[in-house]
This record gives sequence, structure tokens and C-alpha cells, in this order.
Amino acid sequence: MKKKICVITGTRADYGILRPVMDAIKGSASLQLYIIATCMHLMKEFGYTVKEIERNGYKIYKKIDISYKNDTGEAMGESVGKAIFLFSRAFVELRPDVVVVLGDRGEMLAAAVAANYLNVPVAHIHGGEISGHIDGILRHAITKLSHIHFPATKAAQRRIIKMGEEPWRVFLTGAPALDTILAGRSLSQAETLRKYGVGLKEPLVLVVQHPVSTQIKDAKPQMQTTMAAMEQIKARKIVIYPNADAGGRKMIEAIKRYKNNPAFDIYKSVPHEDYLGLMRLASVLIGNSSSGIIEAPSWDTPVVNIGIRQDGRERSANIVDVPHDKDKIIKAVKRMLGRSNGENSRKKMKNVYGDGTAGKRIGKILSAICCDRRLLQKQMAY
Repeated sequence: MKKKICVITGTRADYGILRPVMDAIKGSASLQLYIIATCMHLMKEFGYTVKEIERNGYKIYKKIDISYKNDTGEAMGESVGKAIFLFSRAFVELRPDVVVVLGDRGEMLAAAVAANYLNVPVAHIHGGEISGHIDGILRHAITKLSHIHFPATKAAQRRIIKMGEEPWRVFLTGAPALDTILAGRSLSQAETLRKYGVGLKEPLVLVVQHPVSTQIKDAKPQMQTTMAAMEQIKARKIVIYPNADAGGRKMIEAIKRYKNNPAFDIYKSVPHEDYLGLMRLASVLIGNSSSGIIEAPSWDTPVVNIGIRQDGRERSANIVDVPHDKDKIIKAVKRMLGRSNGENSRKKMKNVYGDGTAGKRIGKILSAICCDRRLLQKQMAY
């Protein structure tokens, strides 16, 4: 019988990362893919991106709605509690052999908690990394709730083992997001130019900024600062909505003030291949998205990383860090614009997050691993 592998996806970002893994599972003779879509995928104000998953030809096993209307930490906490309950019911019904989670979000933590109580092994992608706020705390909590680890870098691998995880559980795979880039499956230059109307003669600035859970009250002013800085930059600006974390809706209020400004194009969401195509052509990526840390180096796209959200993340040489200060953002963007006029002026650089074969590696490991008592019965390695 095929192993039932249940993949959890809650946002447009993690779906793009997980696609190579999902494809590897789907194409395996020994694995059966089951997808649970939740959180932002089911929120219309953030693009209702569950439709993108379906358009890509994936069958969704279950949609679990844990969306919240209030822009607060309390609402996020209630959402996680609801998610544990609903994931538990879904896992009892499905009886998966392995639950696959990614990163550091609350819905991933909820799925890992539910799976553990039901004696279902958890496989965690992108554990062992450092980030600058509650994301880092949740990431490490998910690591301790997981039975199989797929870190993206050697440093992350070492960190997981130092956390007391048994080395035989930890498999260095690289970052699945790079699979799409290095396999050439992002939107082509010609398609990006046609679909988004960007030109090669003008600089393109891509703005993706998310709220920080320890700075919720500052989310709107921080977004206002970034947008005000962008007003001073002579370039085409494409702005993509933040995620649905507390403070995100306040950031959207700041973004909407520019909806009639012809220098700004604003999107609730864009498909992952489109996003990679835009990143490929962008003269600069601005904000605090992890895509600037992980994916952008594969295009050598210059990145101006703002604030603390990505503090501690391993990074390549294409990134400059600045605080939420208008003048410093402007100065950094202008400096980065000076080193890039789009994809044709750059060469791909070595990316510390892998070589673009993570999905296949993860699929093979899931096929080979034995889901037995030894896997479930974790021991501290120190």
C-alpha cells in the first residue's frame, strides 16, 4: 500500500515552496499525496489563493477554515487553537502515515501538535533556521514536535542536532523553492513583460513587506515609511499585499492610499511562478520577505531587507539591511539600483540554500523511511 503523505499549506508563499515536494510525492510509486489547504488560502481579502492550487491541477483533500477578522495577536492565538481541533478531526478521518509541515507559522504548529497526539509522524521542512521574532520561536517548537527533519543549510542541520534531535532523523536537502527557479519553471521574461506590462528600459522595484508579531502596533507606520520612500524612487513599483498576520490589514490600509498612483501597481497576490518571474526582472526587491533571503540570490536580485523580521537568517551577498527609516531606505535602494538594471546585467550566484533538487530528495526519503515505533518514539540526543 502507498504511504499517505498529508501536506499542509496555509499561504501563497509556503505553497510555492512546497510545490516541488508535492510533485515528488505525486509522482512517486510508493506515496499518495493528500493536501490540506487552510488559513490565508481561504481568505478572500488576501486573494483566496486556494484557487491557484486547484488551477495547478492538485486535488485538495480538505479545506480547513481558521481565518480571523480581527487584526490582533489574540485572534491569531484563537485561530491556532481552532486549527488544532480541526486538524485532529481531519487526521482521524484520513489516518495519514506522515504529515508534512513547513517553516514557522501558527497553522504548521497546530498541525504538528494534532499529529503528535494521534501518533502520526511529522516531517518538517526549513527547521533549524533563525529569524527575528515569534517566527523563530514557532520554528523551533515545530522542530521539537517533528520526527523527520529536512533542513535547507548545513548550519540549520547542525542547529537541529544541537537542539537534541537524533542525527539519523536529520536530512540536509536544501530549500525546495529553488527547485522551481533552477529548473526554469518560473514565468519567462517575455511572459512577465506581457502579463505585468513591465519594461526592460525602466527599473522595476518589487515591494513585499509583512507585519512583525512583536511590533504589531508599528505595522502600519512601518508600511507608510516604506511606501513614502518608494515615492522618492524613480522606477516602476509593484507592491504585493502582506500576509494575514496581526497588523497585516493595517499595512494594507497604508498600501491602498497609493491605488490611484500610476507609479504603483498593487496586487493582493500573484501566482508563485509569476512572483519568481517578477523577482527575476526586478532591479531591487524591498521589504522583509524570506524570499529575498532564500530565492533572490539565485537570480542575484539585489535586496533591501527592512527591519528585524529576518534577523539571524543565513544570507548571500545580494542583501543589504536597513531599519525602518525613510532616508536610509531611499539611500539603500538607490545604491542597489546602481548595481542592477534587470536580469540581463546579472549572473546567477551561488545560493547557500541549495542546488534545486530538494523536492526529489524529500520524496525519496519519505518513500524509504520506516514509519514505525522507533520513528515515533523520540529520544533526546544529549
